[in-house]
Amino acid sequence: MKRKAVTKMMALMGAAVLMMGTLAGCGGTDSTTQSSSQEAGEMAEIAADTTDTAAETDAAETDASAEADTAADADAQAVSGTITMAGSTSMEKLANAVAESFMEKYPDVTVTAEFTGSSAGVEAVLNGSVDIGNSSRNLKDEEKASGAVENIVAIDGIAVVTDKENTAADLTTEDLISIYTGEIKNWSEVGGSDEAIVVVGREAGSGTRGAFEELLGIEDACAYANELDSTGAVMAKVASTPGAIGYVSLDVLDDTVIALSIDGVDATEENIKGGTYALCRPFVMATNGEISAQSDAVQALFAYLQSDEGKDLIKTVGLIIPD
Repeated sequence: MKRKAVTKMMALMGAAVLMMGTLAGCGGTDSTTQSSSQEAGEMAEIAADTTDTAAETDAAETDASAEADTAADADAQAVSGTITMAGSTSMEKLANAVAESFMEKYPDVTVTAEFTGSSAGVEAVLNGSVDIGNSSRNLKDEEKASGAVENIVAIDGIAVVTDKENTAADLTTEDLISIYTGEIKNWSEVGGSDEAIVVVGREAGSGTRGAFEELLGIEDACAYANELDSTGAVMAKVASTPGAIGYVSLDVLDDTVIALSIDGVDATEENIKGGTYALCRPFVMATNGEISAQSDAVQALFAYLQSDEGKDLIKTVGLIIPD
C-alpha cells in the first residue's frame, strides 16, 4: 500500500512539473496559462495529500508492530515459575530442545527434564512429583482413568536397525515378528548371510518397547538377548554387535547403523505421513488433568508447542506434527 501511494505521488508531482514547464516553454495565452496553472496546483495538492497519507500509514504500521512486540515481551515477563518433566528416553532430544527454546523465550521460567522411561514418567505426573510425564506411547486406559490426559505433541517413527555389515535390506512384517519371537534365528532365513541373529530391545516399561510390541501384536512374547534401558544404549549395542537387530526412534538414526525397510517401505517422514510405514507412535506430554487446569507456565509451554515457532522446533528434531 505504501509503495503504491508513493508511486502515485511521484507520478502526480511529475505531471504537475511537466505541465508547468510545457506552458512556460510554449508561451500559451493568459487564460489558458491560468487554467492550466490551477490544474497543476490541484495536482500538487493531491500529491501532497498522498504523501501525508503514506506517512500516516507508515507511522500506524510502525506503532502496531511496536505494540505487538511490547505485548509479546509483557506476556513473556508475566509468566514465571518452574516446569518439571520426566519420562521417555526416546523423547530426550525433543524435551531438551523444547526446554532450551522455551526458557530463551520465557527467561523467568525454569524447565527441567529427567529421562526415566515412559511408564515412570506417567506415574510421576499422576503422583504429583512432576508437571509433565513424557510418554513415547499412547496412554493406557488405567492411566487415563487415574486422571492422566494424553496430549500428543508429535509423531515419531520406529526404525528397525542392524549393524552396518548386515546384508539383509528388507524384512516383511511376518519376518520381523518371527525374529523377535525367536522363530527365526539366522539371517540366512531372511535373505542375509549365515549369521546368528542377536535380538536387542528395550527394558520393560519403555514406551518404545511398548509401542513396538503392540504394533506387531507380540506383547510379552519377545525373546530378547539384550534388554537395554535407553535408546542410545540400543544404538551402541546394535552398531557394535555383528548380527544384531534393534528398534529405535526415527529421529536418532545416524550412520553407525543400517535402517531396514519393512514390507519394502523405508522409515521416512513422507512414508509415515502417507500411511505406508506402519511402525510409528505418538510422543505424549501427559498432564494430571486438562492443560487448562495446569500452572500458567505449563499452559504457556503447550501454547508455545502449538505456535508456528514451536512446530518448527518439532520439525527440526526430526519429528512429525500431528494432525
